[in-house]
Amino acid sequence: MTDPELPDSITANVADWTETNAQFTDAQAEHAWQPQDLTWGVFGVREDAIGSPLGDVSGLDVVELGCGTAYFSAQLAHRGARPVGVDPTPAQLATARRMMASTGVSFPLVEAPGERVPLPGASFDLAVSEFGASLWADPALWIPEAARLLRPGGRLVFLTNSFISYLCAPDEGGISETLLRPQFGAYVMQWPGETGIEYHLAHGEWIDLLRANGFEIERLIEPKAPPEAQKHEYYDYVTPEWASKWPHEEIWVARRGLG
Repeated sequence: MTDPELPDSITANVADWTETNAQFTDAQAEHAWQPQDLTWGVFGVREDAIGSPLGDVSGLDVVELGCGTAYFSAQLAHRGARPVGVDPTPAQLATARRMMASTGVSFPLVEAPGERVPLPGASFDLAVSEFGASLWADPALWIPEAARLLRPGGRLVFLTNSFISYLCAPDEGGISETLLRPQFGAYVMQWPGETGIEYHLAHGEWIDLLRANGFEIERLIEPKAPPEAQKHEYYDYVTPEWASKWPHEEIWVARRGLG
């Protein structure tokens, strides 16, 4: 990176997601952009099955941080929201633009990392991240950005890997039913042989960080894989059987204070 204030992980993750887009996400975009039930995570947990953390988004200004191919923003647009997708990876955004031309669903896209978004503050009612900035951006930087972008009373809803799945994940192979790595000291993680860099926080650290940036925490949702869930074709290290015993993902719902 040329900017010393931004982490080197941005460059690594752009390289990783350029490759992933070519191998996987570009091919999946056609289906993902079609109107369908809103679901969360690799096992497709329905929004209404977990108490509808997003709720009615019609008429809301929404920013998606780490939008990738922007399929999640597309689903929100189908529901009457006014999304803006933000992502640092040109290849992912190129796929999103191709899908806009194909589907007629259109909204602004901004090439930028979640750690620094070139949009005015207090511009959005809702900030979302579904395995975007929530996993791949430095929380110490993107959480303050989310707070800055939201209007007073605006909500932040994000999904990331559950901390227990991180603790049970080996360096290689399928997820374990036992703890394999320490909780203390977790933050930056680059899996062996991988280009991308992830960020993992324990629950107490998420709570402290959100509160320090003016958020009131409303919910922590730990989805259970539904009975009909199938192993994901790309994220196949975790099975539906494991995710029916322990949460593979967690959804945080927080609201920016009025002050």
